[in-house]
Amino acid sequence: MAISLSKGQKVDLTKGNPGLSTVVVGLGWDTNKYDGGSDFDLDASAFLQDSGGKVRRETDFIFYNNLKDPSGAVQHLGDNRTGEGEGDDEQIRIELTKVPADVMKIAFTVTIHEAEQRAQNFGQVSNSFIRVFNEENNEELIRYDLGEDFSIETAVVVGELYRYQGEWKFSAIGSGFQGGLAALCKNFGLEV
Repeated sequence: MAISLSKGQKVDLTKGNPGLSTVVVGLGWDTNKYDGGSDFDLDASAFLQDSGGKVRRETDFIFYNNLKDPSGAVQHLGDNRTGEGEGDDEQIRIELTKVPADVMKIAFTVTIHEAEQRAQNFGQVSNSFIRVFNEENNEELIRYDLGEDFSIETAVVVGELYRYQGEWKFSAIGSGFQGGLAALCKNFGLEV
C-alpha cells in the first residue's frame, strides 16, 4: 500500500523495498474552469543535482527536449500537451542503480508552458500529485497530493529523490516559484 505524504515529509524508498531497482515517477494534474482561450500545457522535468544542490551540466536537466541523461538512468517518457485523461499526465523513469554516484538528488518539477503569455498560473490547476511506483509490478509506493496551496506561481518543485547513507529516500517538497522554468533553472545552477 502506498505511503501518503504531506508537504515536508520524508520517507525511505529503497530501505523498505529491498531489491527495488527501477521506479517511475508519475505526475498528474487537472485544470480548473478556464476561459483564457489557450490550452494548459504543463511540463514535468527532473534536475539531477550534485551535493551542492546544483546540476553538474546542462544534460542533467531532463525535460521534453532532453529526454535522457547521459548515463541513461533518468528518462522522461513523453510530453503530454493537454493534461487530458485520468492518472499520470507525464512520467519519468529512474534506474536507481545506474544513477551516477555524484548525483545526490533528483528534483521533480512541473512548470506551465508559456505561462506569462497565456496568463496562466498554478491557482488554475487542481488535483496535482506526484507518485512513485515500482516499474516491475506497478505497485504504488509513495503518493503526495499537493492540495490547492498555489496562486500566482508558474513552477513547482513537487518532490525529490535523494541519497542518504547508501539508500534512496523521497521528500515531498511542494515549493512554488514565480518566473516559470527560467526561475527553476537558475535555482538549480543553469543559465537560461
